[in-house]
Amino acid sequence: MVAAGLGLLIVLLLLGIPVASVLGVLGLALGIFFSPLPIHRAVGEIAWSTSTDFILVAIPMFVLLGEILLRTGIAERTYAALSQWLSGLPGGLVHANIATATVFAATSGSSVATAATISTLAMPQARKYGYDEGFFAGSIAAGGTLGILIPPSINLIVYGFLTNTSIPKLFVAGIVPGLLLSACFMVVTAVLSVRNPRLVGKHAPTTWHRRLAVLADLLPILVLFLIVMGSIYAGFATPTEAAALGVLTALGLAAIYRTLSLKMLRDAIEGTLRTTAMIMFILLASYFLNFVLASVGLTNTLRVFIESIHLAPLATMLLIAATYVVLGFFVETLSLMVLTIPIVAPVVVGLGYDPVWFGIVLIVLVETALITPPVGLNLYVVQGIRRRGSISDVVRGSLPFVAVMSVFIVILLLFPDLILFLPRMMQ
Repeated sequence: MVAAGLGLLIVLLLLGIPVASVLGVLGLALGIFFSPLPIHRAVGEIAWSTSTDFILVAIPMFVLLGEILLRTGIAERTYAALSQWLSGLPGGLVHANIATATVFAATSGSSVATAATISTLAMPQARKYGYDEGFFAGSIAAGGTLGILIPPSINLIVYGFLTNTSIPKLFVAGIVPGLLLSACFMVVTAVLSVRNPRLVGKHAPTTWHRRLAVLADLLPILVLFLIVMGSIYAGFATPTEAAALGVLTALGLAAIYRTLSLKMLRDAIEGTLRTTAMIMFILLASYFLNFVLASVGLTNTLRVFIESIHLAPLATMLLIAATYVVLGFFVETLSLMVLTIPIVAPVVVGLGYDPVWFGIVLIVLVETALITPPVGLNLYVVQGIRRRGSISDVVRGSLPFVAVMSVFIVILLLFPDLILFLPRMMQ
């Protein structure tokens, strides 16, 4: 059964069929051939019970928040302000790419949206100031991965939904690792720039007067983050309600900047509908597949197999981490999560690990899938906006950041308190 399911999954993916359809077809096939009961009749009930969960309303809200920030020019002002402050560091505007991705991740909740936004804003600057475009684009792709780690994160919402883990605790747990990973990206940027000055171009001219003048452009993002995360941390709002507050605040900011219009709203809502439909289709199909796997006994079989290896907890976690890295070469991030969480999460918790800790480690693991070929979505997003050269340039430019993420995963495995000390303060 395992071989048949894995073989069918690989064949369907190689045929280029959309991932959500692959998951649905795989669930139906396994149910028909390996279950004595007509479990396909549960599709309607599963789709209804899954899609009506209140917490999932946070997904379109956070997507809409990111769309509004992009289409009202707030993201552009943020990038311009950070460029003024960071372009003088070794690495120049590459630091602005990472810093803007960090800031934008704190409001958008999506890695792909973060990478697309920063690419649109930054790539013209690479050509203007003579940067190595591969390295420059690779930094954007890597910085974009922070969108699913730094709260609010759509992927953390999905993890919390699938494992019944506190989403506010997951959000708080992602803050320190997200900021540390961003700092690590900036350190490796500075080191590489000093060792190979050809990677960076001319420094963008600036003055202290201009730096002080653009500080006001950083306030909107700060206000949004404080409202969204502050309302959750204070217990004033659930993640869904906080997302709605963020959307209302973004609309208010758009009105202040005089960029609020019917056309902007229509474009933002259309973009939100496309993204949300994709996410929900994958989530519903994967939920049905996980129901089938549990019904035919495959989930329990795999869990017993992993436990029967009798490895030490840390060795088991290293094996799980290596498996995720390999799977990330071929499976899209969200799909990888929803396929594996029902199988892996019980094993990890059974080893004595905290589910909040594992949620953050899992996010960092699947982040590497966003910048590793052949399925690295951020690589294709950045190259699509770049519109010249080869995607191999972007892959080459992202490799130093992949190495940083690999070391960072080991650090999180060895020092779990980096993740857990803030959630413990909430108790």
